[in-house]
Amino acid sequence: MKAPAISEVNQRNGVRWNTSKAFLRPVLHRTNLTVLTGAEVETLTLDGRRVTGLRLRHQGRLKSASATREVVLSAGAVNSPKLLELSGIGRPDVLAALGIPVRHALAGVGENLQDHLQIRTVFKIRNALTLNTRYHNLFSRAAMGAEYALRRTGPLSMAPSQLGIFAKSHPGLETPDLEYHVQPLSTDRLGEPLHKFDAVTVSVCNLRPDSRGSIHMETPETSAPPKIRPNYLSAETDRQIAARSIQHARQLMQTRAIARFQPQEHLPGPQFTSEADSAHKAGDIATTIFHPVGTCKMGADDMAVVDASLKVHGITGLRVVDASIMPTIVSGNTNSPVIMIAEKAAALMLREMKRA
Repeated sequence: MKAPAISEVNQRNGVRWNTSKAFLRPVLHRTNLTVLTGAEVETLTLDGRRVTGLRLRHQGRLKSASATREVVLSAGAVNSPKLLELSGIGRPDVLAALGIPVRHALAGVGENLQDHLQIRTVFKIRNALTLNTRYHNLFSRAAMGAEYALRRTGPLSMAPSQLGIFAKSHPGLETPDLEYHVQPLSTDRLGEPLHKFDAVTVSVCNLRPDSRGSIHMETPETSAPPKIRPNYLSAETDRQIAARSIQHARQLMQTRAIARFQPQEHLPGPQFTSEADSAHKAGDIATTIFHPVGTCKMGADDMAVVDASLKVHGITGLRVVDASIMPTIVSGNTNSPVIMIAEKAAALMLREMKRA
C-alpha cells in the first residue's frame, strides 16, 4: 500500500512565501535595481517597432523610463494585453474602436483566455467539528488567533484546502483531468460568512477546459480595467465534464470511509440529478480560482503573440513573461509554472547578453 502523497505549499513558518520574499527582497540592496511601489504603467513607448521604454504614473506625477536593451512586460494575463493594446499593439478592430493608432497588428492579443472554473459542492456533516462551528464560537476563534500569534501553528497557519485529489472524469482518459480542493469549511458564495452548521466544501475543477474567452480594453483610459469575458462553460465538452464532476463529488462523499460523518448534500442540492440540471447548477456554484492564462500566447501561428524566446512577434526590445504566454492552461495550479517561466526567461536573457 502506498503512503499518502504530501501536498507541497509555498509556505514557511505558517506564513505564505511569495516571489517577492524569495527573489526580490534578497537583492534590494543592489545598486542596479530600483523598485517603485504605487506606480501604474500607462503605456509602452516605441520608436517604430522597437520598444524603447515606458510611461508611468507615480505619486500623481507622469514619469518615463527608458531601456537600453529591452523591456520585460510581466503584468499578468489580465494587464499584459491591456498594456499592449494601450500601446497600439493588438487587433486592429479593437484598437480602432478605442481610437488608438495601430503601431503593430497582432490578432492574438487579448484572445485565448483560459481559466480553471472551480465547482464548489458543499456537504453537511456530523460527528466532526469543522471551521464553520469553530469560527462561530468566540472562545474557539480567540484560541485559533492566539495559537497562530504565539506559535504560527493551527488552522490559521494552513492552506485553505486540506486535501487534494486528481481524478478522471472518464475512465478512458490517459491522465487525470479533474482536480479537487477539499476544505473543512463552507459558504454559499466566496466572501460570504461561513455556514453555522458543520460542513465541508468539495471543490472540483476541469483542468483542461475547451472554453475560450478574451480580455480587451473598452476605453483608452489608462486607469480603466479591461473587460474580462471568461466564457466559462461555453463549450459543450466543459458542460458535460461539469455535470460529471458533480456526480463524481457525490460518489466520493458516499464512500465507506465517509459514511460515519453522515454527509448530506447542501450545494448544489440532491434534487439536481440530470446532466442538464447539473451543468446549469455548476454555473451557479462555481467560481474562478484565479488561474487566467493564454492572452499573449506563445507559438508560431497567426494568433501567437510571442515566440519561443518570449519576444513579441514583429516587435524588438520587448518580451512578455507571465501566465499570459501559456498556449494552453496547465493541468494544475499556475503559481509554480509561472515562476518556472520567469526563471527560463532570465536564463534566455543572460545567454543572449553573453553572446552580445
